[in-house]
Amino acid sequence: MKIQSFSTRIVSLADRPLPIANSPGVRHANFVTLTLRTDDGIEGIGYGGFVPAYVIKGLQEVVKGLAELAVGDDPLHIEAIGAKLLELAGGGAPAGLITRAVAAIDVALWDIRGKAFGKPVYQLLGGSRDRVPAYASGYLWRTYDLAALAEWGPKLVAQGFRAMKLRMGAEDSPAKEIERLRVVRDAVGPDIDLMVDINQGWDVNQSISIGRVLERLNLYWLEDPTHHLDYEGLARIAAALDTPLAAGEYVYGIPPFTHLIERRSIDIVMIDLLRAGGLTAFMKIAHLAEAHNLPVVSHLAPEILGHALAAIPNGLYLEHMPWSFGLFKEVPQVENGQFVLPQKPGLGLEFA
Repeated sequence: MKIQSFSTRIVSLADRPLPIANSPGVRHANFVTLTLRTDDGIEGIGYGGFVPAYVIKGLQEVVKGLAELAVGDDPLHIEAIGAKLLELAGGGAPAGLITRAVAAIDVALWDIRGKAFGKPVYQLLGGSRDRVPAYASGYLWRTYDLAALAEWGPKLVAQGFRAMKLRMGAEDSPAKEIERLRVVRDAVGPDIDLMVDINQGWDVNQSISIGRVLERLNLYWLEDPTHHLDYEGLARIAAALDTPLAAGEYVYGIPPFTHLIERRSIDIVMIDLLRAGGLTAFMKIAHLAEAHNLPVVSHLAPEILGHALAAIPNGLYLEHMPWSFGLFKEVPQVENGQFVLPQKPGLGLEFA
């Protein structure tokens, strides 16, 4: 079996599926879809994206260039293809559009493998379980005022979510930051897991001082409080707080996770599909975390990363972020807080 051809297209999707009155408006998430075709008629799909509109055409050209290099290769040789593309395109150094393009190809290769063997991808990756806990992530934004937070928290509980994440880090005082979490906690009750994402918005001292107060509200994890490359600063925060520190979504490739883990900069390892370099890299990072007795959570792309999280014993939570769902005819659903994996061969997905 050989890779015979491929096709790509650019797709722009609204990234706020549940806009509310005081939202600043609907933004868009931009993607490059990829379909790889083999000489015996199997098609595998993947995508790159989550980049600004002004670089999406550049990403498409990188995907095209690297996919062309894979034509003629055996699609079952996923490791070999990935290593070749990273070496030829980036000298083996994972970063930027190159890694995002390799990730799209890697995912498409896993889809082909699953279809070739008649198995869902999660079973080929390890098959630990067929559903994973999911938390609602694409909803409680910094633009939501306190009334909107109080309204949407219970709505997400009614949809079956037992965990949810809100964004913080944009208020002009610690008291206002803390009040945001307090409002959501009061609205959803004590039994819902609440995560907070700062998206690198605080310095180390802010993270420690505000984090200590947030702990009293039964915070499940504090995510990316300060710059992702400040390993020592993150380690200071992790050591000062009882609340687990989650990070990792911003780094590219595998080596930075070694630094984050060895310097005790994180308690929960968060892996982004596209920045890591695909499902193959995700699994390597997950096993690295397992060797250090650390749990793993996903970042974005739940319709794909559900397979990876279901295949590992240390998978903690799947980020249910619906930004990419519009790419597909149908996506897996959440039942009682659990993301249910498809049983079709491959990813179980079809582009719309």
